[in-house]
Amino acid sequence: MTLTNFAEAVAVITGGASGIGFATAQALHNRGAHVVLADINQQGLQQAEEQIRQHNPGGSSNVSSIPTDVTSEQQIQALMRQTVETYRRIDLVVTCAGIGSGGPIDLFTASEMQRMMNINFMGTYHCVQAALPAMRRQQSGHFVFLSSVAGKLGAPLLTGYCATKWAIRGFSSALRAELHCTGIGVTTVYPAWVETPMIHQEENAMQLLNVHALLTADQVAAEILQAVTEDQRDLTLAPNPDYCHNTQDHER
Repeated sequence: MTLTNFAEAVAVITGGASGIGFATAQALHNRGAHVVLADINQQGLQQAEEQIRQHNPGGSSNVSSIPTDVTSEQQIQALMRQTVETYRRIDLVVTCAGIGSGGPIDLFTASEMQRMMNINFMGTYHCVQAALPAMRRQQSGHFVFLSSVAGKLGAPLLTGYCATKWAIRGFSSALRAELHCTGIGVTTVYPAWVETPMIHQEENAMQLLNVHALLTADQVAAEILQAVTEDQRDLTLAPNPDYCHNTQDHER
């Protein structure tokens, strides 16, 4: 069943302390959704919760935060369990937690690769495993997975990052087929570079790649909400047509 009205809907957002996660949480709260923020950054999480409350002080919807490491299956299970105990349901899960790093493959260590895979991909996997039981009981729900244009195009110096984002792409495609006719939807988002803290985390690698932000987090958040209401499968956001071979149009 398509989620066309966010009023009173219950949304869990990982990576909710900043960037796309925070912007999506704020947009959902403004539309009347109950929002549960999850992030490993406890201080940032508290600040994000307070900002959302202040932005919409008269709203009837709730916002709460639960410090969560998405690489921990137990913590993700606890996140979803606490959400169900509080709100009795989970209508939307948006997996924004992620990191990016790059450099020549010769220097990209196995430990760096494993860490990025654990956060970017396994964090998404853990969320699905933990939220699905509630959605199956409801016979409704929606997942939004953050991939990247790097999940559609290979980029030099980003071999590890591309691998994690292609993993999300393949996982979401197979999951969508598996959940066909269950009432549970899946939207995969492929944005170009977004002005978020992530693109500044690895300054040297990003300088080598000549990375320039093409989107704001608020723009991506607005597109995500629209895609959910339309039960859109793939959402590719690349404002510069030369960057992504004219894949600006949304895919269905």
